[in-house]
Amino acid sequence: MPISVLPRVPRLVEAPAEPTSVPRHVAIIMDGNGRWAVQRTLPRVAGHREGARAVRRTIEAAMRSGVGWLTLYAFSSENWRRPATEVHDLTGLLRHYLRSEINELRANGVRLRIIGERERFDPDIRASLADAERVTQDNAKLNLTVALSYGARTELVAAARAVGEAAQAGLLDPTRLDERIFSRFLFTADMPDPDLIVRTSGEQRLSNFMLWQAAYAELVFQDVLWPDYGQPQFDEALAEFARRERRFGARP
Repeated sequence: MPISVLPRVPRLVEAPAEPTSVPRHVAIIMDGNGRWAVQRTLPRVAGHREGARAVRRTIEAAMRSGVGWLTLYAFSSENWRRPATEVHDLTGLLRHYLRSEINELRANGVRLRIIGERERFDPDIRASLADAERVTQDNAKLNLTVALSYGARTELVAAARAVGEAAQAGLLDPTRLDERIFSRFLFTADMPDPDLIVRTSGEQRLSNFMLWQAAYAELVFQDVLWPDYGQPQFDEALAEFARRERRFGARP
């Protein structure tokens, strides 16, 4: 899932500092399931299964840390190009997750949202996703967003198309269009932009993830493969965020 190479960022090798601030919104590009499995001479689906366990650990870590919004990049629009057997395994794992985890999310105050082209999934998965959103919609302890069949370029094109249709219908004056109005047409219309974007596995690129929303996000790249992710790695990322000086283009 390539995009242009980002500047190299120092690895997290020193002892993490005590965080002095907690990001409101953390987004994670979960990468490394396949490599984790290959290193253990296991089928790739084993890495995806272990990655699902890492999702649970990360949700718990976010809640303990006081993060209000957590977004997980689970399945990109480009992932449909993978071998049919792997896509089948991934969608099967999604079905299992929706059955096994939703009640726990609801009981723990987690609200689930889905962004992406959900119409590309089978009808039963789409129905399960809608039901999961419905039964958790009143929760407020953690806003969990899962990006499924998501691609930022597709999102931006869809938003541009919707803006054009609104203007053509007389619902929007094009001369008044600005960033704030345009953001309302994105999948993330009612979400804050991520303060921190984390990518695991050592790769240093955004891979078509939240290109608009990442404009002023802090980027942290960690060497750990996603199935090994948990509270210690999450704490490292928060500590690195706390060390950053966020200027948003202005002087400190």
